[in-house]
Amino acid sequence: MNRGCYSAATNETDVSQCPRSGTAGTKVDLVTLKALLTRAALRRLDGRAYRFCPDPSCDLVYFDRKAGSLFGKRDLSVRVGLKESEDPITVCYCFGFTAADLRNDIAKRGATDIPAAITAEIKAGHCACEVKNPQGSCCLGNVSKTMKQLSRIARESSG
Repeated sequence: MNRGCYSAATNETDVSQCPRSGTAGTKVDLVTLKALLTRAALRRLDGRAYRFCPDPSCDLVYFDRKAGSLFGKRDLSVRVGLKESEDPITVCYCFGFTAADLRNDIAKRGATDIPAAITAEIKAGHCACEVKNPQGSCCLGNVSKTMKQLSRIARESSG
């Protein structure tokens, strides 16, 4: 653990904040960490109340401030799409869709069926976001956010 980035004097008001970025972390179940941590990192798993740091510029992925337990990008067996700036940037872990898939689909056809395809798979009960997505939650929010970013970029480049 990097003591320079973590204050041992935590209190109830800051346990949800990433010890590196100060960003509010979202709760994530242990099953997500157990599924995605490398073997070496899994051996260091000793917390019980982990949070995911959503700050794209922060290399810390999971933290439990009370336990002093931290896991960075290098501790995961998958790339964390939200924290990546170079392809492949995964936006849907269950079905393997990337930001490039969305970008290429929109460039070729002017639209994409990817969100609808993911929604259909979710309705069919085929998703496993709690163990495949590092955020431990549904990937559709990531897809929507990426679509908005791509739309903004397209508007800026055409205007």
